[in-house]
Amino acid sequence: MRSKRKKIFVLDTNVILHDSSCIYQFEENDIVIPVTVLEELDQFKKGKEVLNYHAREFTRSLDLLSGDSLFTAGVQIGAGLGRISIKLEREFHADLRLNFSREKPDHHILNIAYQVFKDQKAKQVILVSKDVNLRMKAKSVGLLAQDYLSDQVKDITSLYTGHEILENISSDLIDRFHHAPFEIDASALESGSPLIPNEYFILRNRQQSVLVTYNAARKKLMRVDKSTAYGITPRNAEQIFALHALMNNDAQLVTISGKAGTGKTLLALAAALERRKAYRQIFVARPIVPLSNKDIGFLPGDVQAKLNPYMQPLFDNLGVIQHQYVEIDSKAPTVAKFIEEEKLVVEPLTYIRGRSLVKVFFIVDEAQNLTPHEVKTIITRAGEGTKVVFTGDIFQIDHPYLDSSSNGMSYLIEKMKGQPLYAHITLEKGERSKLAELASNLL
Repeated sequence: MRSKRKKIFVLDTNVILHDSSCIYQFEENDIVIPVTVLEELDQFKKGKEVLNYHAREFTRSLDLLSGDSLFTAGVQIGAGLGRISIKLEREFHADLRLNFSREKPDHHILNIAYQVFKDQKAKQVILVSKDVNLRMKAKSVGLLAQDYLSDQVKDITSLYTGHEILENISSDLIDRFHHAPFEIDASALESGSPLIPNEYFILRNRQQSVLVTYNAARKKLMRVDKSTAYGITPRNAEQIFALHALMNNDAQLVTISGKAGTGKTLLALAAALERRKAYRQIFVARPIVPLSNKDIGFLPGDVQAKLNPYMQPLFDNLGVIQHQYVEIDSKAPTVAKFIEEEKLVVEPLTYIRGRSLVKVFFIVDEAQNLTPHEVKTIITRAGEGTKVVFTGDIFQIDHPYLDSSSNGMSYLIEKMKGQPLYAHITLEKGERSKLAELASNLL
């Protein structure tokens, strides 16, 4: 049998900043690190961001592998893995000089990858980068290039939605949910596929319907009723499911995805305020992604003024909730008072990462702009009695090196599906306004 052709992967800086353990993901194949990558990593070593963590961790890992041959034949990464080497700068190849300026670090990385490609005819050389432009440049000169794939969702079109419609359910079975104890043994439902913990269902026939969820611990299908949270009432079945998951004590991790206007952030905030007495604090955060490709430092004003454009949507949602609740109960405590007493903390995610997350209702908005490692870091900080909620739109990403398949939220949904502590709902119907729904669907 013919042996598989060994490959050489040349890594771009952004791959390492995305996952500092990336060198362990290429099986028996060899890895090349252009020296320009080390120079770029040096700029990221200081700081408290996840990027800084990855830069430091990778440098430490590389230092442990150091040997006399690191800059020549390379050193073994580990058992069953290939070798890693660092390639120093070389004169720009004649095939690149005409089209690619030497002033850009990306072009130096491309040059090293191309030189390896020309030198190693017996092996397949692939440039790995999360920068689509660099991948296009590589392909323009005949060099194979690909995105970093190890933490990507393979088929985003079949990503778990958390709910399902089951048709032609018998009237007798639906009737049983309308009488105490409003639940049935899960074995009574012939769904055609195994039931998933905390999955939601619309059971219906031509005359009747009922909303239910699967409780895996009790092996029961339980009726889900419409409820109100801090003045906010769900407007459709998906929102009813989402609010149920948010209010469910057993679901310590919840993800809610959906396009703009589906109500994901509003429902999460309303549930947190409704359940506030069960928690020490409510933390609401969102990642800071530079606007219009400009760093936050370009914005005018002090730190708070710079952050306002990022945080204002959260305050807008809190304003909607407060307005609804005051109409119901004029004596209700105001959101402003909760913030003043620090029972409700609304801050950028960077500011909250170092805090103690014990008995906290923690909402992370715009979670599609997080990497898988950032999502893992947040969840692993959850202490006793903490509930973590991620909301976002996996098809509306502002991060330059993430897409619908590689972002942390998609990765989380795929990996956590089926866990008893986890619930997910994809909201599909827009409820902001008819105009907003039309724009979301057509533009």
